[in-house]
Amino acid sequence: MKYHLTTLGCQMNVHDSEKIAGILEALGYRRAESEDDADLILFNTCSVRENPERKVLGRLSALRTRKRANPGLIVGVCGCMVQVPAHRSRLEEDYPQVDLVFGTHNLHELPAYLERVRQGERVIEVWDEGREPVEGVPVRRTDPFHAWVDITYGCDNACAYCIVPTTRGRCRSRQPERIVAEVERVVGEGVREVTLLGQNVNAYGKDLEGAPDFAGLLWRINEVEGLWRIRFTTSHPKDVSDRLIDALAEAEKVCEHLHLPLQSGSTAVLRRMNRGYSAEDYLRLVDRLRDRVPEIALTTDLIVGFPGETEEEFRETLEVVGSVKFDAAFTFVYSPRPGTPAAALPGQVGAEAKRDRIARLIALQEQCSAERNRQLAGRRVEVLVEGASKTDPARLAGRTRTNKLVHFPGPPELAGTLVQVQVDETHPWTLYGRLIGQERSDGD
Repeated sequence: MKYHLTTLGCQMNVHDSEKIAGILEALGYRRAESEDDADLILFNTCSVRENPERKVLGRLSALRTRKRANPGLIVGVCGCMVQVPAHRSRLEEDYPQVDLVFGTHNLHELPAYLERVRQGERVIEVWDEGREPVEGVPVRRTDPFHAWVDITYGCDNACAYCIVPTTRGRCRSRQPERIVAEVERVVGEGVREVTLLGQNVNAYGKDLEGAPDFAGLLWRINEVEGLWRIRFTTSHPKDVSDRLIDALAEAEKVCEHLHLPLQSGSTAVLRRMNRGYSAEDYLRLVDRLRDRVPEIALTTDLIVGFPGETEEEFRETLEVVGSVKFDAAFTFVYSPRPGTPAAALPGQVGAEAKRDRIARLIALQEQCSAERNRQLAGRRVEVLVEGASKTDPARLAGRTRTNKLVHFPGPPELAGTLVQVQVDETHPWTLYGRLIGQERSDGD
């Protein structure tokens, strides 16, 4: 039996798909190169914006004819989209070709669900709320040197535009001992870099006895032998503590990179978003970070066209972006999500204004990214080699501690090692350089 798994959405979805793949391969399934070659087709969905939902529904419609011709084909939908009752009902009523629907809280039950489908049952099992985090789910990693490690599930914030509390539930933290044990295990399997995952990693531990904090967890993982780098995402600006900034500055393995979603540079818009900070608060936080960690790379998320956003408020976002000069930004046009407070707000911004604003924002951010990267021209940077470049197989590719992608000539056996690269050419989204020397290999 072969499976084909399509993933849409954030890093949490990517890691969920690694778990789904691990479960399937433990059951004896093999990965198919295409849907046409698969006995099981799964879509792990995102509901943060409308476009990923449309993509999935379009793909499902295209499978209707194939399902009629091959009733034994299993078609499944999982992830965030099915946690929304209206979407789940639509799948159940309008897409009879879908045999299996399960949510973000119960993917570990997949073996039992597949057995029921094979017995002829149509299975729609979605838990409305997460329970205790399930440990020991098998994982099929796509990168031998990097691992995603969940530290929290869900989110307790109530941002007006966000559907994540509906799709992922309330914040639940894993026990620190289990997180450290997982990191030790993956390092023993050859992983050299981990990324700690949570909708808001800074909320880690608030629901646990003794309230261990995220900074303390970073320091514990920093002690794991054989681990070279620690990353994490995502951090809510209102919850960045001095202890976290100290860990960024002092913990040897914690990388000098922070993804810090701004969303808007207008305090009035931030208030309507229910973000819990002002533009001035955010700028003061940036100053604190750069004072303690001068080399830190800051990336962010930005939304244009939030309900009621005026041209003046949008220009305030441009001013903050121009002031901070983020290394990179994920930019989005506001998309109303059913059931969120923002969907009912007056002053929905028109499509033409949204298109104009997103184009202006992207152009400004490209200038900022180019400027930040130009500062690295002629400098030596430490790179963890990931393997052959996806755009030029004749080169290697890897990332700096500040998460900059670097391409450079070198032998393939350097994959999984730390090397020194001199940056010769910079672009807004990538760097090019030449190998200076090897710093650390697997045996070091």
